[in-house]
Amino acid sequence: MAKTIISQARGHGSSTYRVRSKIFKYRIQYPRNLSGNGKVIKLISSGAHYAPIAKVQHSEGVFYIPAFNNMYQEQELKFETDEVKDGNILRLKNIPVKTKIYNIESRPNDGGRFIRTGGTSGIITRIVGNEVYVLLPSKKEKAFNPECRATIGTIAGHGRKEKPFVKAGRKFHLMRTKSKLWPRTSAIKVNAIDHPFGSGRGKVPKSKIAKRNAPPGAKVGHIRPRRTGRKKK
Repeated sequence: MAKTIISQARGHGSSTYRVRSKIFKYRIQYPRNLSGNGKVIKLISSGAHYAPIAKVQHSEGVFYIPAFNNMYQEQELKFETDEVKDGNILRLKNIPVKTKIYNIESRPNDGGRFIRTGGTSGIITRIVGNEVYVLLPSKKEKAFNPECRATIGTIAGHGRKEKPFVKAGRKFHLMRTKSKLWPRTSAIKVNAIDHPFGSGRGKVPKSKIAKRNAPPGAKVGHIRPRRTGRKKK
C-alpha cells in the first residue's frame, strides 16, 4: 500500500505542517496617519518573529514595530520630526546620510517591508535626485522613494544565532512554532516506502530532476529545467 511522503503531507497543509494562526496576532506596520509623539507601553516576545516587538501608543491608537536596541518601556518616540534619535519614525528625505535605519517602506504609507530581522539595520548611503539609496544587510544597495518612512536605529536581538540551544527539545519547539521541517532527514537515508530516493542501496540516488508531469508523491528533487546540454550555435 502506498504511503504519503513528507513532501506530500507538507504540500497538503495539514495541522501538523501549518503555523498556528494565533501566533501572527501582532501585525507589524506603521499606521497610515502618524504624527506627533508616541510612547512604548510594552515589549513583547513573539513566537512568530525573531526580534522583540514593541507596542507603541499614539494619538489614534496602538501599533507594533520591531524593537530597537536598548529600547525600554515608557520611552517617548517622535514621528514625522527632524530629530534623528533611535526609535523616531521619519521620512527618508529627512534622515541624514550614514544613519542606521530599519523597517523601511517599499512604497509611501505601506507600513514597512524591508529590514525587519533581529540585529539588522540598513545605512543611508546617498541621495540622488528623487531617490534615496540604502545599503541593505545583504550588502546590496537599493533605491527608495524619499517619502517612504523608516525607524532610526538597529533592531534588537543581535546574537540570537550565537546562543546554543543546549537541548534538542528547545530547537524542536522553536522550529515547530515557525512551521519549519526539523529535524530534516536526508532522502537517501529513509526507508524506500517513505521517499522515492529511499533505502540508500549503494548510496546512489535516482535522477534528482523530477519529471514535469510526475504525481505529487514522485515529484521530488530538482525542478525540471526547460532544456539541458550545451546550446548549439
